[in-house]
Amino acid sequence: MALDPPEEESERPRSRGPDGRAPGDHEITEPPLSELLRRVAQGDEDAFSGLYDETASLLFALIKRVVRDVSISEEVLQEVFVEIWKHATRFDSNRGSAHGWMCTIAHRRAVDTVRSTDAARRRDSEEGVRAIEEEVVDVQEEGILRIESQRVVTAMRALTSPQSEAIRLAYFGGYSHREVAALLGIPVGTAKTRIRDGMIVLRESLGVTS
Repeated sequence: MALDPPEEESERPRSRGPDGRAPGDHEITEPPLSELLRRVAQGDEDAFSGLYDETASLLFALIKRVVRDVSISEEVLQEVFVEIWKHATRFDSNRGSAHGWMCTIAHRRAVDTVRSTDAARRRDSEEGVRAIEEEVVDVQEEGILRIESQRVVTAMRALTSPQSEAIRLAYFGGYSHREVAALLGIPVGTAKTRIRDGMIVLRESLGVTS
């Protein structure tokens, strides 16, 4: 008697994880910013394009917060990426994060632009102090706020690179601890520690008592 051929076992669906991927699926990950910067330093235009896509929105928001004007902010953003392209070799991951390095460049360019006119300098001074008082309550130091900016710049040289990154964003940019942590890609507690320790160094350098 001829036997009927066995029915083909239907293929069972593979189980999938919470992210929707099945075991064996290849996960596509983007290279970290530090790796992109390393490749940019070697003249890799594709890496530069990727770096722009990853950080342009963040840097533009930082610049616009200082400059206020949209069109000028766009110009400053282009200048920032030109500087990043030219000086990517200066980035040292041992001294700070890629986020922090680029944010420092962006903020410095923005402040230089604001200070190019008398009216902009007044706005930078008045709104900068107000932002610190309102948004960085734990960092505001009334004595330091009254010190001439040049003395502060000189005193900043005594800070470590991580402290300087955090202080520049908090003191000059008016960002809160949580915002500083997000910009630098570090825990909020770490951001608070860097800001607090940096302010201690600044008080000592400037001779400001608590």
